Amino acid sequence: MSFEPLASDFYSYASLLTDRERESLTALRTWLERDVRPIVNGHWERAEFPMEVVKPLAEHDVLSYAWDEAKPFENSAVFRGFVALELARVDASVGTFVGVQNGLATGSIAVAGSEEQRREWIPRLASGEVIGAFGLTEPLSGSDSARGLRTTARREGDEWVLNGEKRWIGNATFSDITIIWAKDEADGQVKGFIVPTSTPGYEATKIEGKISLRIVQNADITLTDVRVPESLRLQKADSFRDTAAVLRQTRAEVAWAAVGTAIGAYEAAVRYATERVQFGRPIAAHQLVQDLLVKCLGNITASLGMVVRVSEMQDRGEQRDEHSSLAKTYATERMRETVGWAREVCGGNGIVLDYDVARFFADAEALYSYEGTREMNTLIVGRAITGEAAFV
Repeated sequence: MSFEPLASDFYSYASLLTDRERESLTALRTWLERDVRPIVNGHWERAEFPMEVVKPLAEHDVLSYAWDEAKPFENSAVFRGFVALELARVDASVGTFVGVQNGLATGSIAVAGSEEQRREWIPRLASGEVIGAFGLTEPLSGSDSARGLRTTARREGDEWVLNGEKRWIGNATFSDITIIWAKDEADGQVKGFIVPTSTPGYEATKIEGKISLRIVQNADITLTDVRVPESLRLQKADSFRDTAAVLRQTRAEVAWAAVGTAIGAYEAAVRYATERVQFGRPIAAHQLVQDLLVKCLGNITASLGMVVRVSEMQDRGEQRDEHSSLAKTYATERMRETVGWAREVCGGNGIVLDYDVARFFADAEALYSYEGTREMNTLIVGRAITGEAAFV
């Protein structure tokens, strides 16, 4: 199989990838188009996660690229961004599953775990043998997690006792472990714990009635005197700064996923416009439709340029919080515009699943909000610009 650049990669950013990276991306794209795209609308409508995708994701190394303990070959952050893009351009929910499994759950252990914890857990998560979730957000604490975290951890000998609630936790209805972030009652600092979901006192309940990312299984989690051994405390997580270090590395990939979601909607709109005939010719031949498609492509191209640059900075160790925050807020805003214009191209057919645009249109709303809202990311960048914090 030879690598074919996406038509939506208008300035050929994929040319930055190595031959090995392009080969891997081609294999992933082929599988996504053949086995995932045909099933996602049905699963989205039923709000069910297709468990059959987990093993192939692992076989395509999607769950292991970033980690020394499991990576199949040396690769760049730009390549990993393109992987996130390819996943999201087919389905943002499958992309979100990977983001939770690979970026947040595995990433927590990679960033804040001991060497022993890394050796034990990263290969198991990378193979899909163990499914992970990431428990930070709470019913009363989202953007203010640094100060407002209410879940507590109390040490008793060689064990920790966890009590509290979490909300919006992706993968949590079927995860084997969940990374729980809790405030130590002794010193008030946030610490992380690898919590097996079979532990007594741990309960996860699926959140019903979502209109976005319906395939993602989000859950409310209740922790009632959950006992975790000291060996499952993330040994390098001593404050919220360590939690933020995990989020820093995943935020840029959410921006990549936003570009992928925009591309998915745009490609669906182009297909529709070339096939839909009105007034005796395809609607793609009408000036107003072309105007909408060009605006979509402009947003995609500008956002892609930004996320590529942020990932290049990550590869060089130059990326800071404000860099990924600007990419996330800008790319998700442009995504939101793009999926709206793509839906407009499809007219009334843009609100049914048959043409895919409706799914991208709805799923964009979740990407717009998670991994830091537009407002919070704006304030991170604003602080970098002015030197003044304006969070409260």
